[in-house]
Amino acid sequence: MDVIEEGFSAIVEKIKDLNEKEGKLSKDVTENQAALLAGMAGKVSPFIPKIGMEMLVRGKQDGKGEMYDTVFHDKKMIILGKVDPMEYRPDDMNKKVTSQYCVLSEEGKFYELMYSTSDFIIDSYKQELTPEEVLDLYGYDIMFMLYRALREYLQGETELVNALEMTLSFVFEEKK
Repeated sequence: MDVIEEGFSAIVEKIKDLNEKEGKLSKDVTENQAALLAGMAGKVSPFIPKIGMEMLVRGKQDGKGEMYDTVFHDKKMIILGKVDPMEYRPDDMNKKVTSQYCVLSEEGKFYELMYSTSDFIIDSYKQELTPEEVLDLYGYDIMFMLYRALREYLQGETELVNALEMTLSFVFEEKK
């Protein structure tokens, strides 16, 4: 019976130690979350020219909803999150925000992109965000979206390379 009690006590102590260690490690992660997010953005940004998209600066919309006279941002971006839009844009209080996104640019910078629609014109306001602001406004979902973007890119590249290998194998087999 003493052996069982000693084993049980040892397990209880181990759990206490692990809980203590978990608390400290969680605190360390929390204190360094902005640095982690910035590091992740730096690792993803070289792939954005290939996986990102051109985001609209402004454009006009005809009666059928088709866009014309469009202007796009110079650098590609990936969308990482969306929130309920602010009431009005910081650059022009007369413009109501219809959509608000967190994006990451090719330079590894985070931006908040706000779109306004009035009559037939759609235009945007782009504001740079710090990693701390990104976490405050959009939460940890941004980290998850960065991870998913890289994972999906890797899967696509793997499939492409496998397809090219099969094609080359077939072509060179035919020549023999």
